[in-house]
Amino acid sequence: MGSDMLPPFGWAPAVTRWQFAPVVTALVVVLAGLYLWGAWRVARRHPARPWPLWRTGMFLAGLLVIVIATQSGVGSYDDVLFWDHMIQHLLLIMVAPPLLIVGQPVTLLMHASRNPLHTWVKRLLRSRVILAITWPPVGIAAYTATIVGTHLTSFMNLAMSNENVHNAEHALYLVVGYLYFLPLIGREPVRWRVSYPVRLFLLFLAMPVDAYTGVVLGSTGTVPFTMDHRSWGPSPLDDVHVGGAVMWVGGAAIMFVMIMFVFLAWSRDTRASSRFGWLESARRVNIAQMVNAPNVREDSGDVDDEDHLAAYNEYLARLNRPLKP
Repeated sequence: MGSDMLPPFGWAPAVTRWQFAPVVTALVVVLAGLYLWGAWRVARRHPARPWPLWRTGMFLAGLLVIVIATQSGVGSYDDVLFWDHMIQHLLLIMVAPPLLIVGQPVTLLMHASRNPLHTWVKRLLRSRVILAITWPPVGIAAYTATIVGTHLTSFMNLAMSNENVHNAEHALYLVVGYLYFLPLIGREPVRWRVSYPVRLFLLFLAMPVDAYTGVVLGSTGTVPFTMDHRSWGPSPLDDVHVGGAVMWVGGAAIMFVMIMFVFLAWSRDTRASSRFGWLESARRVNIAQMVNAPNVREDSGDVDDEDHLAAYNEYLARLNRPLKP
């Protein structure tokens, strides 16, 4: 829609001017329903240890960000104002995915499901495909290629002229953002366990990508792509410059929050391990000895996985067997 149908952008239109995207709405409703069902099922099966409410809130907040980015005034003006278009991109690739990841939907699915779904999910998580796409270098490479490729190439014109490509671009941002942040801030049962220093390094690597893209857009002397016509607001070139600033400053600010989040988690885990590390180590070794699991190392994090849980349950069953006369 051009300026003939949209009023000048402002706080009121951003809040009140909504557009309906049936596919996005359907997916959000389905995902929210499945997540709430899983949380209810876990609470029913384990009343003493229900699914954390704050994780549910984080996941639902991530879905809300997707709705705001695509259906609120932010989504209504994304074809008209480039700087609004950039805000939408930041919401989809840097805000919504971390919120969804912190909600731990895969872990919830593992807790709420039973066989054969439970076994199928576990096999999928151990598959080579998931192993490859969740490898941290793949995530940073995909993030770099997506940010640069969709803003500094002719792809932007294609997305502006083709609604299907534009919608696919939104999905691309969500997927790439999820894969990039998953091993860095998530605790899902994926293969890769990244140390905190490496997490911070990979988060720092993304900041020059946002800065480079923002600087190129903010310093260009020509309009590299065409937005829908409007008779209000900044000139097309000024619009591109403001959009570059949004990418540079906004991307750096969001990434700084991610870095602080990881740093605080590192500090918390360090304090916890210094206080209780010896006790946890003794517990792991003791359980391993009781269940006859010599392959469990003292520094392993696998004592509480499903295989050891099954072995421990078998050990308890042996204790409860009646003694033979």
